[in-house]
Amino acid sequence: MKEKYEVVWENCLAIIKDNIPTKAYNTWFKPIKPIKIQDDILTIQVPSQFFYEWLEERYIGILKRTIKREMGVNGKLEYSIIMDSSNKNNIATIITPAQQPEHIFNNPVNVGNRMREKIHNPFVIPGIEKVKIDSNLNKSYTFENFIEGDCNRLARSAGWAVAENPGGTSFNPLMVYGKVGLGKTHLAHAIGLELKRRFPDKIVVYVSSEKFTHQFVDAVRNNSINDFSHFYQMIDVLIIDDVQFLTGKERTQDVFFHIFNHLHQNKKQIILTADKAPVEMQGIEQRLLSRFKWGLSADIQAPDLDTRIKILHRKMYSDGIELPPEVVEYLAYSISVNIRELEGALISLLAQASLNNKQITLDLAKSMIDKFVKNTAREVSIDYIQKVVCDYFDLPIELLKSKTRKREVVQARQIAMFFSKKLTKSSLAKIGQHCGGKDHATVLHACRTVNNLSETDKGFRKYLQDLEKKFVI
Repeated sequence: MKEKYEVVWENCLAIIKDNIPTKAYNTWFKPIKPIKIQDDILTIQVPSQFFYEWLEERYIGILKRTIKREMGVNGKLEYSIIMDSSNKNNIATIITPAQQPEHIFNNPVNVGNRMREKIHNPFVIPGIEKVKIDSNLNKSYTFENFIEGDCNRLARSAGWAVAENPGGTSFNPLMVYGKVGLGKTHLAHAIGLELKRRFPDKIVVYVSSEKFTHQFVDAVRNNSINDFSHFYQMIDVLIIDDVQFLTGKERTQDVFFHIFNHLHQNKKQIILTADKAPVEMQGIEQRLLSRFKWGLSADIQAPDLDTRIKILHRKMYSDGIELPPEVVEYLAYSISVNIRELEGALISLLAQASLNNKQITLDLAKSMIDKFVKNTAREVSIDYIQKVVCDYFDLPIELLKSKTRKREVVQARQIAMFFSKKLTKSSLAKIGQHCGGKDHATVLHACRTVNNLSETDKGFRKYLQDLEKKFVI
């Protein structure tokens, strides 16, 4: 048989449920548990201070009306607030709203001020209205200036699908992974910005995993873990950058696990970035890794030559500058791995020309690259080697990568393979792939042929000497 306080609260819930949206009812009233009735005061248990203050701000009117309807004009409500679940004594704080001055509850301005003082928002933002929660998104990282190429097409397409239908696709969570400086953070911000444009009322929050960890540590220190968790559980789209930095942080992973579950179960969108695929992550709990795999993991690879040139042109266009085509090509050929370094090299070149009052030329670009990139000779790309070789022999690069067996083309191709093996860290298979899909045996044969000819043919040896000077800038 049910206790009186349970029956009274069930009757209250029946009234409340008919007067507020189902989603709000499930979020804010279902977790409440009635505890007792004593002296016309019904005591209900709520999960946190955050929870109590949200109820007091948004639902105090309907709560007071239903309590008085079920318990009479003398009926009052009392909250029992669960303290941090990590507290072994699980001591609760009792708050009786009826003891507060009546005008506090009837004046929304005072309620707002009270909440500004008490809510433990991890971002230290006044109030908790949706419009007042800062998404922390960088407005310059848009889809418009995110250059698409073969290296990132899957990730970009998935990101766009998520932006169109957050929480409604099979890409939840969406994990974007890849090495440093390839545009993961840019894409994450772009998704968030497009989401805010399409769905202004949705709460979208971007946070790095390091900041998330620092907020959690502060919450532990301030005994406000429940507030921390409830804040993140309110979010419609959560973007966590560099999730690999949660490695080894067991308590942070534990709280993130529960936040993740809550958001996913309520069809909220989760977007993650990392420097490696989930299967390669070490130090992350298996239960969390398994959830990372629920949606889509899309990698971003190093951009190809065409994409790098497009990136430079986009940067030049946005900054309103022009560069000679040969300078743009040289920068794109020389820095092949990291987009951040590529853009940094462009900025350095512009600064050098401006500060020294020099015209931007290929020679200036070469001297700048020598200082900007350490060990330039060892970091030269296969694309750049092919470009130099083709320019030297006056051949179109498409011909070098073709299947033609013309003697002059075969010789140029073999020389390009030779220098690629000598000056880069690429495997024979990768070099062959860049040279028209040749296998590693063909590359090895080419290198042996070039070595043999350099010892017996003076003219051929001169080719190699001339070309080597071009690579050692």
